[in-house]
Amino acid sequence: MNQIVQYLTFGVAEDLFAAPVGRVREILDLAPISRLPRSPAELLGMIDVRGASVPVVDARRLLGLEEAADSPNTRIVVLTMMRRSGETVFGLKTDRVFEVTSLDEEALEAPPEIGASNWNAGAITGIGRRNGAFVTVFDVDRLFAEVDVAQGAIAA
Repeated sequence: MNQIVQYLTFGVAEDLFAAPVGRVREILDLAPISRLPRSPAELLGMIDVRGASVPVVDARRLLGLEEAADSPNTRIVVLTMMRRSGETVFGLKTDRVFEVTSLDEEALEAPPEIGASNWNAGAITGIGRRNGAFVTVFDVDRLFAEVDVAQGAIAA
């Protein structure tokens, strides 16, 4: 029996990505981000979400894409990831958010194995299709393993 799972789809550059709805806390309009000194390039800084300090990671930088100017469609998707120390909340700055959609987990294709040493396919749960376009489904926990968001970045 196929398991249908709901995902939030969002765009970064011309590509379509998805994260499990169960990991999405909320979607925010772009807010002022307070920079953190000497932080990794992907970590833009912190925002205040109803009194909680939330680190924000730039999806473009995380994916190795060129930076682009923010637009009226730019959003911060507040996600949760599981770490050994428990749940961590962070924001992911994306170019736009599309919709919540259902994908058949069993129909997801495995990421290609091309042997590139600098490519982390482990951060991808699979590749789906939606309206004729490829949708890269992230493994949220693994995607942010390289950016140590929890180390000193979260006061709460």
